[in-house]
Amino acid sequence: MSAPFEHTYDPRMLENRRQFFSRMANGIGTAALASITNPNLFAAPTASASASAAAASDPAVLEALHHHPTAKRVIYLFMSGAPSQLETFDYKPAMHDWFDKDLPESISKGQRFTTMTSGQQRFPCVGSIYKFNQHGDHGAWISELLPHTASVVDDIAIVKSVHTEAINHDPAITYIQTGHQLPGRPSMGSWLSYGLGSENNDLPSFVVLHATWTGRKEAQALYSRLWGTGFLPSEHQGVALRSKGDPVLYLSDPPGVDTISRRHMLDGLADMNALRFQQTGDPEINARIAQYEMAYRMQTSVPDLMDLSDETEETLELYGPESETPGTFASSCLLARRLAERGVRFTQIFIRGWDQHANLPKDIKNQCRDIDQGSAALIKDLKRRGMLDDTLVVWGGEFGRTIYCQGRLTKSNYGRDHHPRCFSVWMAGGGIKPGIVYGETDEFSYNITENPVHIHDLNATILHCLGINHEKLTYRYQGRDFRLTDVHGKIVNDLLA
Repeated sequence: MSAPFEHTYDPRMLENRRQFFSRMANGIGTAALASITNPNLFAAPTASASASAAAASDPAVLEALHHHPTAKRVIYLFMSGAPSQLETFDYKPAMHDWFDKDLPESISKGQRFTTMTSGQQRFPCVGSIYKFNQHGDHGAWISELLPHTASVVDDIAIVKSVHTEAINHDPAITYIQTGHQLPGRPSMGSWLSYGLGSENNDLPSFVVLHATWTGRKEAQALYSRLWGTGFLPSEHQGVALRSKGDPVLYLSDPPGVDTISRRHMLDGLADMNALRFQQTGDPEINARIAQYEMAYRMQTSVPDLMDLSDETEETLELYGPESETPGTFASSCLLARRLAERGVRFTQIFIRGWDQHANLPKDIKNQCRDIDQGSAALIKDLKRRGMLDDTLVVWGGEFGRTIYCQGRLTKSNYGRDHHPRCFSVWMAGGGIKPGIVYGETDEFSYNITENPVHIHDLNATILHCLGINHEKLTYRYQGRDFRLTDVHGKIVNDLLA
């Protein structure tokens, strides 16, 4: 008689598939992989354990600039949602005769439409209902919606031929901010912080401001990764200042904690982090130490930054009645100038609400009123203080708008869909040639006919003004050298003064 069947309990019998492969990865698989893989291949660069506190507070990777810079800092006014070039800078008077006529196939050339309009039976053209006038020494055409911007037209370079491949908001904003349509890459401000460091140890080198708006209320979301570091060390992250409450969360000491106690706590924490760094060599530990120290110094520097009591009445009048209302675009522009004075490398103001698929005439009128006086005042203010020469100001969005109407078309109301084929950006100061209009589009503002400027070219030119060769500011990650312009981009020399 055979022995009875005996069952011996083995916990491995209860493993699921994921647990089994996880366990195997720690055995033979790991040994085999380690024998054929360079262990440093996927590692991020590590800092020396003897890195000084001074280096941590100003971690510029470029020991010397690649060429003489014309700008020390950038203020980027970003119009999130994509302003219509047809209502702002790209004057197309012939389109009035095309009202409610279908966009010719010879113009669209089978190009991609978004899913929001691809199902329309017709694509009727509609010119802007707003008037344009010529301004400045060279007679640049500017919409009546932007009278203050028109007053500084001799100080700015209007680029009408910017283009991108992205046709939807999030990929397009991610693309122009980071050089790639997929999330995960460092933002422009982070690249500049990494490459150039800071001119002021008491403020971040990269600051982000969010302005209120009165245009379309249903606005596209803005994610913190748009001012994030991606794979760069985290101390290069953009710091977003808030318009209500503490400008930076947790900046104020909690009840019962005074400055001396805070200092003792940070010193003890730094000692523990330094010990941990010696054990692991993780560069993020040094970044953490630097961020704690920056937060401590910002407890003094940020309240001083936000206090406008030292601004003259003349200056406040220049920026307009909203300049003393926290969170408005005018207030943000004034704050950007104060940040520039204090040596902040990159200040970015985001204002949402430009995504006008319907009710464009009403919404864009409000939106332009929000940004017009503040933008122009920033140029005038920098110029009178002698700062425009070394401060580069950029204004623009992620793409443009179509000549054809989205939705119902009437004589007084219409909408426009996304259009990546051409859109307008302006730049000023920091080595940019003033008073010019660069690039041209066809009579429908649909295709570029002269001097195209890809967003990689735009970013390469911005870096060039700062003394950086865009091909040489790189970071090795996962076995590859990355840069802001990816493997593309050329400097637009015609824009340089």
